[in-house]
Amino acid sequence: MPGVREAGLLGAAFAVTGGFAYAIWSYLSPGQKEEKASAENTGEVPAVTEVKSANKQVLVLGLDGAGKTSVLHCLATGTVKRSVSPTEGFNAVCINKEDMQIEFLEIGGSEKLRTYWNMYLGKAQVLVFVVDSADPDRFPLAKTHLHGLIKNDSCLPLVVLVNKQDLQGACSITEMHDALSLSEVGDERKLFIISTHVKKDDLQVPSSVQDARELITQLVSESR
Repeated sequence: MPGVREAGLLGAAFAVTGGFAYAIWSYLSPGQKEEKASAENTGEVPAVTEVKSANKQVLVLGLDGAGKTSVLHCLATGTVKRSVSPTEGFNAVCINKEDMQIEFLEIGGSEKLRTYWNMYLGKAQVLVFVVDSADPDRFPLAKTHLHGLIKNDSCLPLVVLVNKQDLQGACSITEMHDALSLSEVGDERKLFIISTHVKKDDLQVPSSVQDARELITQLVSESR
């Protein structure tokens, strides 16, 4: 797989520096969720609360059930969340790293919410796409949406998290590379593939997720 950086294959590939300050919130309160539902019925875009002075953004996308919220929680807090509900709207994590504030924005992966994905690409410095590696029946759908996202930006860095690697029958990085046709994402793009898993009974965040956090923040710091 020429031009592809594989991370997370041999354990910790990056030193985790720590020193992160973070805040987590959901964009949609119960009242806002009702407003969003009403907006969906009328075809209007749901209102989104602005993040305070965040100057960098990482967009976290993937089909429903891929494990985006669990990974996002680990990236932000360095801990494993015991119970995670499906994202019904938007989740955001804001990390302060040195002189840079990074907003991790997750948009739910349900069919209705996928229609909003492209609206948020313009501000992103990095796209993180999470795939359930143990659900091959949905690989074609994940591939279609991923290529639809990146087709208009040949340089947007892409980090693919091949998630749920702890499950029986999970596909390897090489298999996922082929299933998602990642050889077609473009030679100009920085592309990384990381195998991840997050289990609710884990006592510590897996090293692969720590690697992902360090890699993503490095990519953001190098962005324009």
